[in-house]
Amino acid sequence: MSIFICPVCGKKLGISGKSYICGGGHCFDIAKSGYVNLLTKASSSEVHGDNKLMLRARRDFLEKGYYSPLRDALCRSAAALAGEECVLLDAGCGEGYYTAGLAEVLKNAEIYGVDISKAAAELAAKRRCGAEFAAASVFHLPVGNDSCDMLTTLFAPYAGAEFQRVLRPGGFMLMAIPAENHLWELKMAVYDTPYRNQVSDYALDGFEFIGEEKLEWTMLLSSNEDICSLFAMTPYYYRTGRRELERLGGIAQLEVQADIRLLSYRRR
Repeated sequence: MSIFICPVCGKKLGISGKSYICGGGHCFDIAKSGYVNLLTKASSSEVHGDNKLMLRARRDFLEKGYYSPLRDALCRSAAALAGEECVLLDAGCGEGYYTAGLAEVLKNAEIYGVDISKAAAELAAKRRCGAEFAAASVFHLPVGNDSCDMLTTLFAPYAGAEFQRVLRPGGFMLMAIPAENHLWELKMAVYDTPYRNQVSDYALDGFEFIGEEKLEWTMLLSSNEDICSLFAMTPYYYRTGRRELERLGGIAQLEVQADIRLLSYRRR
């Protein structure tokens, strides 16, 4: 039985043939790629994440290994915290790069991924990594109460109330956030007056902070394609004017620092 629940009535969903069906008779067809669309009318009115072009650019960028230190650290932490039987939810999974990495390490785990972008859920499902993927908002998770042993959220919106709801008491959350100097050289190359990232207090309501892992490495981006792909992965992309984007398009090579914190929490 899947941990997914019906977004209409809240009853458990089970897979029957090529559909998810709940006890209330609501049916959600599984796309050819393997994901299911569980977006409600409320969540459908929200911004639906990155488009296909941006997601493919991000997929290609990540597959070149630029962010492999983060994926490796995430997998190590997840493996250290996971029990013999683990149900893991990747909340805001994107195109599935980190979800697939977790599936490779946690062989016996049940792994699920959700993203508000249907295009992201589709690309993630096409990885065929053994996880179940759904298009859904992290603020309206179609996931049962206390159904997850672990939750990962990587550069994704923080939905604290929902994360507490779906995690069992004592369950773990792994969160990746940009630290002060993350991508500083890229911002310097694009903006006249760049600013460093503001890092908030690590304390979160309902969670016990366990610890942090500081991840710092240097990336040599040897093509403008990779530079633009990295920039498109950031929130700055949506707030950048034409002049700055033209400046971005003229950068042929760039050495840039990754500065990330991987935070570990336990649900109280």
